[in-house]
Formats: sequence, C-alpha cells, structure tokens
Amino acid sequence: MSFEFRTLCGAETSRPPHRIAGMLMPVGAALSLLPWTPPWAALLGGTVLALTLGNPCAGAASRAAKWLLQAAVVGLGAGVNLTVVARVGGQGLGYTLVGLVTTFALGAWLARRLGVGAKVAALICAGTGICGGSAIAAAAPAIEAQPEETSASLAVVFLLNGIALLVFPPLGTWLGLDAHQFGLWCALAIHDTSSVTGAALTHGRDALVIATTVKLARALWIVPVALALGAWFRRPAGSTAPHRGLPVPWFIAGFVALSAAFTFAPGLQPLAGPVGAIARALLTLTLFLIGSGLSRSVLRTIGIRPLVFALLLWIAIGGASLAAITAHWIH
Repeated sequence: MSFEFRTLCGAETSRPPHRIAGMLMPVGAALSLLPWTPPWAALLGGTVLALTLGNPCAGAASRAAKWLLQAAVVGLGAGVNLTVVARVGGQGLGYTLVGLVTTFALGAWLARRLGVGAKVAALICAGTGICGGSAIAAAAPAIEAQPEETSASLAVVFLLNGIALLVFPPLGTWLGLDAHQFGLWCALAIHDTSSVTGAALTHGRDALVIATTVKLARALWIVPVALALGAWFRRPAGSTAPHRGLPVPWFIAGFVALSAAFTFAPGLQPLAGPVGAIARALLTLTLFLIGSGLSRSVLRTIGIRPLVFALLLWIAIGGASLAAITAHWIH
C-alpha cells in the first residue's frame, strides 16, 4: 500500500479488512458519480462498506463530504427558475408558510416526546417540509450537523421516498383524486423531487406538470429555512432569540446567485442541465462518503427513533395536505 494512502487513511489500513475497504472506497466513489446511480444506493453502499469492513479513511471522507455537500447545494441552484418560483410560490405563499410552520411545530413536539436529537429533528423537518435530501443537504452545514446526524436524516427520508413511490399511485386512484389533485398532493407530501415526478407520472402529464412546478416553487424555501435554522442553532446559550448579525453561509449565497444567473441570463440556459447533473452527482458521492462514516456504535446511539419520528411526521403532514386538497382549501 502506498505511502500516500497510509498518510491519508492512517496506519490501520495494514489490517486485512481495512486493506480491502481501502481498495473498495475509490471504486464506490467512482460508481456514485455515474448518472444512473440513485442517491439511496450510494448511501446504502457506503453504510454497508463501513459496517462490514470498516472505513480506514473515515476522517478524510468526513472532511471531503462537508465541502462536497456545500458545493452540490450551490450547483442545485442551476435548476431553480426564479421566475417560475415567484409565480407559483406567490400563488401558494399562504399555505406554504402554514405548511412549514406546522411541520416544524409538530416536529418539535414529536421530537421532545420521542427523545430525538434537535438537529436530527430539524433536518427531517426540513426534508419533510421542503424537498427531501436537497433541503437536508442545505440545512446540515448551516446548523453544523454531525455526519451521523445528516446520515440518519437522509436515510429515513430516502426510505420514505421509496415507500411513497409504491403507495401514492394506488392510493390516489382509490381516493378518486383527479390529475391536478394528485399532482399537488405528490408535491406537498412526498419528500424528494425525483420521487415526486415518479409518482405523479403514473397519473398522466397534467399531474406531472402540476407536481414538478409546485415542487420547484417550494425548493427555494431551502434558503430562508436553512438561514433560519442556522440562526436558531447559533443563538446564545439559554436564549430563545437568534444570534444577531448571522452571516449568510457561502453555499446558500451561491445557490441563490446561480439560480439568478440561470434565470436572467438566457445564454446560460443550455448549461442548466449539465450543471444540475454535476451537482446531483456530487450529492450522490457525498451520500456515499457520509454512509461510509457510520459505525455500529453510531447506529446504536441514533437508534430507531428518527425513523419513527420521520414516519409519524410524514403521515401527519401528508394526511393534512390531502384533507386540505380534497376540501379545496389548497388548489
């Protein structure tokens, strides 16, 4: 094994399991960058590698994940059209605010009763209320969440995304939702945009258009929510007031700047797809690195509670949004 690898990953790479893990780490990282690798698979692959063979590069992987996560958030801004967001977001400003406030209020109540950590609860609430993994990716560095907290939040959100893809289409048919109602429900109740589009597509093009447009409008709430969470977790000890003069994290500023550039500079539009694809690849790689930093002791510390918390929160918010849509309070 090379001196460089030993320097990066430590002397424990001399142990056979760690030697194998050291060889598999770059392979897993490369596979994570492939466009057809789903984010959940990268997170699962890194986690399995860490729990079976260990990760001799855990420290280096954690440092790399921190910066890659922030860079990915900036790149995701290329896919957010501020004109569309302003139009759709303006129409749904009231119920969006109500939904976010309800999500975080209910989340805070559930977290206290289930004993879920404040940062894990905040990340899951952001993912539930806005747009899943992207919101968690933006909020995690803003609140200085630990890798295991970020990983736990992402894992439960990705699990619920998979369940949503299986459950929502037949449930929408059974409830008799039309295409517009079903698309709106998908956008409000399913976490990640990819799962929203996958579920909405089963009910036709109209459902898909409604779902993707509303979800896109909600995506820009990443910025104020991440800033608000950062201010809350940086407030002085023992105080409920946010810290004054909180600087805007560079990656949030970059997200907004890139969104503005691709919205108001027509010449950049052809690059929006490639930039977004690179950002999603970086995010998938980051998830692999985050998963590779887990250990059995960390999983025992996290426990089953975040999953129960996320499931109860999702059922409550999904049920409330469905009731509001069928009652024509949201349209």
